[in-house]
Amino acid sequence: MNDKPVLSYIGLGLMGLPMAKHLQSQGYSVHGYDISPEAQQKAKKIGVEIHADIQSTVLAGNIVLLNLPTFHAVEEVIFGDHGVAKVIRPPQCIIDFSTNPVNQGRVFIDALSKQTGCAWIDAPVSGGPVASGNGSLTVMVGANTQDFARVEDLLRNVSARLTLVGPPGSGLVAKTLNQLIVGCLHAVIAESAVLAEQAGIDASCIPVALAGGHADGILFQQIFPRMLAKDFSPRGYARQLLKDLDMVQSFASDLKIPTPMTAQAQTLYRMLVHMGHAELDTSAIVKVIDR
Repeated sequence: MNDKPVLSYIGLGLMGLPMAKHLQSQGYSVHGYDISPEAQQKAKKIGVEIHADIQSTVLAGNIVLLNLPTFHAVEEVIFGDHGVAKVIRPPQCIIDFSTNPVNQGRVFIDALSKQTGCAWIDAPVSGGPVASGNGSLTVMVGANTQDFARVEDLLRNVSARLTLVGPPGSGLVAKTLNQLIVGCLHAVIAESAVLAEQAGIDASCIPVALAGGHADGILFQQIFPRMLAKDFSPRGYARQLLKDLDMVQSFASDLKIPTPMTAQAQTLYRMLVHMGHAELDTSAIVKVIDR
């Protein structure tokens, strides 16, 4: 007998679809909804039980999983006229893998609790679609300890590193810091890639040459070769990283913390999107430097 909770997955896109597939491989039953008919078809092909609307999806499961591109989308899905909050009831809960602004996210968490009595666990992730599909994500969780205990097994099924950062909203703070670092690193790696190409050396040997040194890292090893190959098929959209950097700047401003490096990366990504490359991979930032 399968004693795993039945999952209601809303948002079956770049990150949600591979995670849903992975969760099924781990023995979970997954019901799903996405606003995109194409995403629905892809999910149906891998065995997700697709529903015609959000609320019927919620009613089919024990835990509601969200993987949505913007906090506006999150707000509409949860609190809209046909949203989750209208039908969700304890002991159901929400695990939100989306990246939301900290302050708005905390407002959402409190509002859901007051309206429904249900817990909202913020669990933003890092690692991209590949990690989402093989259960090796880094997951940063904000939750009360009793709520975390209820969903810990599920979260361990999708993560290689799982951290309870603190009470609700804390995961969003950790993800904001993650995006600050990621955005700045993209810009720095792009500069190094263009410099290497123009310096007259075999630029492709640089990841090997720097491996194990202070400049090395997972992101460097992943995106430096992609920048050289001009491979910008999206594993994360440029527009999404710009949105996240805007979020970082807003949060830092609220705390009156200067973030000059983030501001520079933010400007470069705004230029990239203005050039018409919003739907390319985040590594396409090299186009701005190369230009």
